[in-house]
Amino acid sequence: MKSATVMSLALAVSSVSGFSISNTLAKSSSSSSLVLPTSTQLYESIVSPFDEGGGAETVEGERTEGKPPLEGPLELTWENVEAVLDEMRPYLIQDGGNVVISEIDGPVVRLELQGACGTCPSSTQTMKMGLERGLREKIPEIQEVVQSMPEGPPLCDDEINVVLDGVRPFLQVAGGTIDIDRIEGEGSLQPTVWLEMKGSSASLNSVKLEIAQRLQRHFMMAGLQIQWNES
Repeated sequence: MKSATVMSLALAVSSVSGFSISNTLAKSSSSSSLVLPTSTQLYESIVSPFDEGGGAETVEGERTEGKPPLEGPLELTWENVEAVLDEMRPYLIQDGGNVVISEIDGPVVRLELQGACGTCPSSTQTMKMGLERGLREKIPEIQEVVQSMPEGPPLCDDEINVVLDGVRPFLQVAGGTIDIDRIEGEGSLQPTVWLEMKGSSASLNSVKLEIAQRLQRHFMMAGLQIQWNES
């Protein structure tokens, strides 16, 4: 499946550039420029977990060979869904995640992404472009695969500040600040948090990405959007 999803661009950025908030700001303070990998370098480093011939490795580092792939069409049962997921699970485990069946309601399969995959900003793409596609190819009776999310804290200023307070000391080192501008769409599937960051760190996309990931992990909302007020 050459057009299947890339598991997580955000995780790939982290693995390629190896940044954290502290070392990124340290570099910006000691040097006039920060060299980040180009988009070409990033995409060359990313391997789609569902590409044919991708040579996935298990947790122990051994290639998954010798087990013939499942042949469809299969009946929609819990056991068959689990068997198809087992074929894709090693790719999730490689990235520190996993997937479990939460519920099968008629033709709708509800899955829960766990670990790094559950809080990744690209979890929706992983679910729809990767897992749903793989399941529907083998089990055509499935009409939709949806993501089951554990309930997180309420989306409010106080809870957002819990996360921001964890990064403010690092921003202050570089003379920066971060504040909540507004929250839009509370109670919807895709609420948006608008933030305003000032100082030298405001131009560092790597810092913004790290903050967005921390908010995603805190609130456990796959559709949570983080936007930046540039004014």
